[in-house]
Amino acid sequence: MEKKEFQTESKRLLDLMINSIYTHKEIFLREIISNASDAIDKLCYLSLTDPGVGMVREDFKIVITIDKEKRTLTVSDNGIGMNEEELSNNLGVIANSGSLRFKQELEKSEKAGESAQPIDIIGQFGVGFYSAFMVADKIIVETKKYGEEKAYRWESEGADGYTVSGCAKENVGTDIIMHIREDGEEADEFSKYIREYTIYKLVKKYSDYVRYPIKMLMPHPELKEGSTKENPEYEEKFEYETLNSMEPIWQKPKSKVTEEEYKAFYKERYEDPDDPQFYLSVNAEGNIEYKALLFVPAHMPRNYDTEDFKPGLTLYSSGIKIIDHCEQLLPDYFNFVCGIVDSPDLNLNISREMLQQDRQLALIAANIEKKIKNELERMLKNDRDSYEKFYKNFGRRIKVCALDDYGAKKEVLQDLLMFWSSKEDHFITLSEYVEKMPEEQKFIYYASGNTNEGLDKLPQTEVLKEKNMDILYFTDKADEFVADMFRKYKDKPFRSVIDGDLGLEGEENKDNEKDTFPETFAFIKETLGDRIDEVKASTKLKSHPVCLTSGGGITFEMEKYFKAVSPNMPMKAKRILEVNTRHKAFLALDMARILEPEKGKKYCEIFYNQACMIAGLPVDDPSGYTDLLVSLWQ
Repeated sequence: MEKKEFQTESKRLLDLMINSIYTHKEIFLREIISNASDAIDKLCYLSLTDPGVGMVREDFKIVITIDKEKRTLTVSDNGIGMNEEELSNNLGVIANSGSLRFKQELEKSEKAGESAQPIDIIGQFGVGFYSAFMVADKIIVETKKYGEEKAYRWESEGADGYTVSGCAKENVGTDIIMHIREDGEEADEFSKYIREYTIYKLVKKYSDYVRYPIKMLMPHPELKEGSTKENPEYEEKFEYETLNSMEPIWQKPKSKVTEEEYKAFYKERYEDPDDPQFYLSVNAEGNIEYKALLFVPAHMPRNYDTEDFKPGLTLYSSGIKIIDHCEQLLPDYFNFVCGIVDSPDLNLNISREMLQQDRQLALIAANIEKKIKNELERMLKNDRDSYEKFYKNFGRRIKVCALDDYGAKKEVLQDLLMFWSSKEDHFITLSEYVEKMPEEQKFIYYASGNTNEGLDKLPQTEVLKEKNMDILYFTDKADEFVADMFRKYKDKPFRSVIDGDLGLEGEENKDNEKDTFPETFAFIKETLGDRIDEVKASTKLKSHPVCLTSGGGITFEMEKYFKAVSPNMPMKAKRILEVNTRHKAFLALDMARILEPEKGKKYCEIFYNQACMIAGLPVDDPSGYTDLLVSLWQ
């Protein structure tokens, strides 16, 4: 038995791989099982042209065996096996993959015009096998190739080299025997890999959808013979169980899966007691092949707004899990979507834990985004109640993302947004608002505040309601930034009801009323001083005497927002005091200015404080304001 050394480059690669390439030791089992699956694939492929395969192989399977006393974990397959030359080529030279060569030969056959059955090969890098050295201090491979008489044994303890010798093995296939390391400083660091429940969990986590059954003896406690209920005694009995599901639900034809099965899969996988609001099953063929199963939850995930939330879809390649949360597959505004993508066409990096940024991944992501958006648009059109329920949960996410990068995604997302309509008394889209605008209306009007009820009572809305014009009520902090960032929708500019000019016919005539009361306007400005920037006759007010409007591009809601997030940042809206010159209260102020100037000043203070309260701005001195009101009655 001759001992051979790995090539110098292979030694360095082995050390690098064990310590750097794989981020989790547990990944070794996925790699070993993937290799076993590939070996069976190759024999299955051979069976298409060799009837003799069926004579020696009735069923394909992968068997895992645990020996706690010897500290060994064995993964056996009844696939194609290897001969002596292949053992040296595949396992003696790291990063020299037999699976990759097999796939290349298939591609050559296809180019030559030979018919070939499509087959998925996962192990294309030739390094996955060596990941077992992360948990094993010695690995033995016993293998016998289909169609040959001799069996061979490969043995290695790592970078010092390997030996190849003959061995006794009756059945075709390969056994990977891993001697598990002793625990280091961390308790149970390696011993857990010779426990049935740990192996079961790893198979379910990474290899649940390998197409061949993965079997292992699993313990089952049973009452000992003669044991009684009063004094029960148990013993462990072991039975072979199939650990993996084999065929994932997303690989099945849609006609073979019921809606209840999809919902049950979602609730079990994502630990949600409620059904998803909707799901999408996608089977894409063409430039890139993939299958996807996507779910939109019926409520906000419990940790959605925390650092613990991990967005992204679970990515599989031919049934082998590659990434738990692949964020590249979802745009930020759909990051609440959960689900699975499975494709045989991905360009994986050497560790298969990360993806290379390539065209295939970008194509899948773009297609998934389109599928989700189309489904939301369909729901908005055909199932309004469901869409409003969805929007209540995730509308704010879409809205905020529409504002990112200075509205870069405005065109993509604007038709999914909804706002409360004063006229319709329910949520509507911007498109619906514009479609129902009177012909003479120039702007999309909106009012910002805390509640719909409060906004409905704003004095500035009266003139618009009188003209049968709708007003969008912005009660979310991000709403006003939508108007500010979008500027317009379908050539209709946004206009706040608190803005000075509503663009209504006849406003210009009221602007002249300032000339009727020049002394009164000057008196108000002198009394209030720097607290206001301007006094003007209102073109909006009908039954109310006064209101406060903003100017200079910053609204009162923006001022309140910036003050809340950055108290030391001076961001103040221009304050314009608008007065209804036809209201009795204004006429009383005008009379008091002439006959009782001190009383007239009190009226000015009352006007200003009332205007602040209507605008949702704080009153500087609430006690002083109430004293002022009381003084008018004395």
